[in-house]
Amino acid sequence: MSSNEQNILAIPIEPTTHKDVWVYAEMRHGKMMPTAFELLGVAKGLAADLGEKLCAVIIGKNVTQYAKDLFEHGADKVYVLEHDSLENFVDELYANILVDLLVKEKPNKLLMPASIIGRSFASRVAVLANTGITADVTELQINKEKGGVLNAIRPSFGGTLMATILCIRGHRPEMATVRPMAFPAGAREAGRSGEVVKVPVDPAKYKARERFVRWEPETEEEVDISAANIVVAGGYGVGGADGFKPLADLAKVLGGAVGASRRAVDAGWIPYRHQIGLTGRVVRPKLYIAVGISGQIQHLAGMNSSETIVCINQDAEAPLMKLATFSVQGDFKEILPAIKKELEKQGAAVG
Repeated sequence: MSSNEQNILAIPIEPTTHKDVWVYAEMRHGKMMPTAFELLGVAKGLAADLGEKLCAVIIGKNVTQYAKDLFEHGADKVYVLEHDSLENFVDELYANILVDLLVKEKPNKLLMPASIIGRSFASRVAVLANTGITADVTELQINKEKGGVLNAIRPSFGGTLMATILCIRGHRPEMATVRPMAFPAGAREAGRSGEVVKVPVDPAKYKARERFVRWEPETEEEVDISAANIVVAGGYGVGGADGFKPLADLAKVLGGAVGASRRAVDAGWIPYRHQIGLTGRVVRPKLYIAVGISGQIQHLAGMNSSETIVCINQDAEAPLMKLATFSVQGDFKEILPAIKKELEKQGAAVG
């Protein structure tokens, strides 16, 4: 056992010694991810309920520049862990560095994004810090009746119910990974400032068993549904894999992304990365076009924050037809090409 691991296992578990709500601001390929602002948005309310400070921690190379954005989105204090060797994410190194900081500063709560990186990173941090973690959370509350513990709410059993998970053994920080787009970004307050804490980093003190090799970006020109302003989504009603072609054609004209319901994904018509709902991704586009989607509650949970919802379905009684901003009853194989043709004629660049 390394000296670092010995320190980690000696973390005190008396909750009263731990203060403040922390969020992890994820960096990816030299850019801070917008999930940082979403975490600050929800964490601000938690910190207010506890009467504690809202803090952000950011790790990487030349990341001090992002402190201003974090302050303007609600952070009172920003911990900066900056070093040339931290330019690219390495799970083991990042976890050891962050846990050392947790041992020293003793935060009460720690929220991290349930992104691909965040899920891997957060679980390792929780194990090293000897604390509890709830994954893929979609709702957070402070349970004042139980002394301010965190109610972390997440979908369970394939999205058929919502489970409330509490860390009641006294371990701190209480941790949760938060599903991207589950919460709106915190409002920006221009000119707001706070305290920057630069934390010295010496990567040489940690035993390195992992190393960054290279990053190869995807070659497909697909828009990520979690960041898209326009989503064209298909359900079981599109009839098969070929039914997604007119959706993809329309999405391309609009500069949007293609989404799908769980039934369409389970049928093997489209890859899982397109799935929207409790067991998939959460989206908040300005325009959501639902094609052949009935609108079960599990799917609605993934897209009901969309600004404008257009539903195209042959079944006028489908739940989503009644909830949509605009509902169109008819055959999508006729409707979508007509919309695409009209947009191309107008030269509309909607996305």
